[in-house]
Amino acid sequence: MAKTEKRRIGDIGEDIVCKYLENKGYFVRERNYWKPWGEIDIVAEKPDFISFVEVKSVSRSNRAGEFSRETIRPEENMHPAKLKRLHRAVQTYLIEKKIPESRAWQIDLACVFLDFSTKRARVELLENIIA
Repeated sequence: MAKTEKRRIGDIGEDIVCKYLENKGYFVRERNYWKPWGEIDIVAEKPDFISFVEVKSVSRSNRAGEFSRETIRPEENMHPAKLKRLHRAVQTYLIEKKIPESRAWQIDLACVFLDFSTKRARVELLENIIA
């Protein structure tokens, strides 16, 4: 089955975020952890904590070739229902992988801005979006 354009852009965004996280000292532990009640795009860790990363990618740009924060806001796609499904998947992951309850963890949102015309990308990592 051929991938949809949305899935293709999502995969590219996830690849970019994995490289971004590795450059920031994270170890990417797992990608696309899926359960019927939710999915985790990336599970990454540092010595102090585990980060469950949701990736939102956009590929539009304005006429000047620069992304406008006012018109393109990937984080707006993180609606309450999505957060609830993500949180359920995280809880399942922690239990299934036998992560000790004492291990710190957080949910992060990686916003990826793709410009295919210049073959450039920008990542904004919003950390610990659920306090």
